[in-house]
Amino acid sequence: MRAIWKGAVSFGLVNVPVRLYSATENHDLSFHQVRASDGSRIRYKRVAQADGEEVAYKDIAKAYETEDGKTVILTDEDMASLPNRSSKEIAVEKFVPISQIDPILFDKPYYIEPDAMGAKAYGLLREALKESERVAVVTVSVRTRMTMAVLRVVDDVIVLQTLLWPDEIRDSAQLDHLDEVSEPKESEIAMARMLVDSMSGDFEPEGHVDDFKEAVEALVQSKIDGGDVTESPDTQDEADSGEVVDLLAALQRSVDRAKAGRGEGSGSGSASGKSSSTTSTAGSTAKKTSGTSTAKKTAAKSTAKKTTASKSAASKSAASKSAASKSAASKSSAKKAAAKKAG
Repeated sequence: MRAIWKGAVSFGLVNVPVRLYSATENHDLSFHQVRASDGSRIRYKRVAQADGEEVAYKDIAKAYETEDGKTVILTDEDMASLPNRSSKEIAVEKFVPISQIDPILFDKPYYIEPDAMGAKAYGLLREALKESERVAVVTVSVRTRMTMAVLRVVDDVIVLQTLLWPDEIRDSAQLDHLDEVSEPKESEIAMARMLVDSMSGDFEPEGHVDDFKEAVEALVQSKIDGGDVTESPDTQDEADSGEVVDLLAALQRSVDRAKAGRGEGSGSGSASGKSSSTTSTAGSTAKKTSGTSTAKKTAAKSTAKKTTASKSAASKSAASKSAASKSAASKSSAKKAAAKKAG
């Protein structure tokens, strides 16, 4: 894994050099928006609401909107002048019972790993958290945002769990229909208690499956197996836009597209051989640009001349066949005309 933060945990006079790693990863399915007719990607532009003109990224600034709708633009100098704690230290403020922290405050978890020099102090902090059955409340800057967090032990790893600020929790009093909830009867509570007892068990997250994700992946695979795949026409557009495109892969796609247009398969006759040779030569040339020797250049020129000569000979042969065909057709027409006059 790649560390996203490097600094130290400090509690009292103990300093623990550590690295921070994201403990979770998002497996949400990602769908692209495309034009249904050919699969071309839909792209969005940054435009100004006032006149609809596109705005360059360098001309975009941060702005704060007040409750009464006023916009205050903040420059880079304004942002730099704001107070900012050091992002290289996780300072323990106090140790509290975890039961005092409502789970609604929990946000994102991170693994904390010690540097080689901090292994002993890391073990000390871990055992202190375990024995006290408490969590350490800290304030830390992760990805440029200052946030509250707690340190707790999961298995043998200290986990930093970021917390939401209290004003980020919405007031449940804003819900509209809580007043309509009536008190259940004692018999109803007893029946509900029996239902809870009958359905009680241990939490086993491995037993829960994202069936929607699995169904989508199975559907996509079935379409691939059935050949129901659309080749996006955006390849040329990406090359024109300055994006890096693999030369060999681009040439191969071009060859495959040309063959498909002629109704040929991937391994059809001499045309396939010539296409493969052309692709291989282009790929080889691209790879050897930085240090091609004179001998190799000469060989390449010789190959090119032979190819040209071969094409020229093929062209002359085709022309001769065409002339012969025309001559035969002319003689046939003359014979038919003579036969009609005789009749």
